Amino acid sequence: MKLHRSLVIAVKETLSQIFEGGIYADKAVEQVLKQNPKWGARDRRFIAETTYEMVRWWRLLNEILGTKKSSFDYNGLLGIHFILKDVELPAWDEFRELNKQQILEKAEQVKKIRKFRESYPDWMDDLLVNELGEESWEREACALNTEADVVLRVNTLKTKKELLQKMLLDQGVVTHAIAGYPDALKLEKRVNLNSVKEYQQGLFEVQDASSQLIAANLELEPGMFVIDACAGAGGKSLHIAAIMKNKGKVVSMDVEDRKLKELHRRADRAGVTIIETKPISISVITTLKEKADRILLDVPCSGLGVLRRTPDSKWKLNQDFIASIKHTQQTIISEYSQMLKPGGIMIYATCSILPSENQKQVELFLAKHADFKLLSDRKILPSEGYDGFYMAKLTRLSV
Repeated sequence: MKLHRSLVIAVKETLSQIFEGGIYADKAVEQVLKQNPKWGARDRRFIAETTYEMVRWWRLLNEILGTKKSSFDYNGLLGIHFILKDVELPAWDEFRELNKQQILEKAEQVKKIRKFRESYPDWMDDLLVNELGEESWEREACALNTEADVVLRVNTLKTKKELLQKMLLDQGVVTHAIAGYPDALKLEKRVNLNSVKEYQQGLFEVQDASSQLIAANLELEPGMFVIDACAGAGGKSLHIAAIMKNKGKVVSMDVEDRKLKELHRRADRAGVTIIETKPISISVITTLKEKADRILLDVPCSGLGVLRRTPDSKWKLNQDFIASIKHTQQTIISEYSQMLKPGGIMIYATCSILPSENQKQVELFLAKHADFKLLSDRKILPSEGYDGFYMAKLTRLSV
């Protein structure tokens, strides 16, 4: 691989936006690519992949360099990254002081310690050891540093999986079915899906395999009244509507109006007509008390199960936020559950791997709400191949 100065400079600018400007990695990468529309696919891929790798291994690189993170020595950190990737450094002034042999020796030494080797802050490493155990966290810490697969969810309102797979293959997009996931197709390699006509026509959505299990476990039937109370931009709402064959009613709620507007756009593309959006409020909850056949609570969480997609969260999360989000989770499940009718089914879900956000939250809820019963729960860890998540299925008892 030959390094080009303009592309390396673009990576440095993107890293500065992430670590000094506080911008999320995906937005920072998107921003720099938009500013340079003439770059080809290979250049764009280099910038995106290098940026994400730098963010993912930020602590490891800093430990090898021997500086504090606040120094932001992007030249030194990039040089170390390229050396570890066995990329020959050009004779640029930026890399002149780097000694390859010394760096490789230092890397070997630093990697003996997990929090450096796998690149996590002290508090996060300690927390996950405490909640998962040393052996389990060792495995998950490594898995969360791998690149996430791109998984599609076939929109069964418009097409069938085998037909979509053939249509994509005709355009050179190779996909593979995933056993146990009826609507999922995994890309063999990354492509720009926005330009794929089947995406523009609403024949599929991008949705991780783990996420697809949630709606599938709601025991949905056409004609039901379903509430997706933390809908966000509505990926799971769209899946719910598809399983219900676009018959019945789905009320999708969120605290952010911009996300609900995006859901409307996505629903139009997908051909979904049964979704109604509402900003969540106490008055709405009161109005809908004991009305829903099914409720999905995909609650805000730490996101520790999806760090392979959002590696900058390792450096932006903190313990105060996690403590606060646990309080929010308990408030949501306690208040929003009142919209479920007796005999109905509710799913509490997170994309966290912390038991304190998952099983323990459900246990706390059940201890205070005798009219609810746990039917089943399931966790998927990142080492199993897809996003880490937790899902608990509960029912409301008839009194």
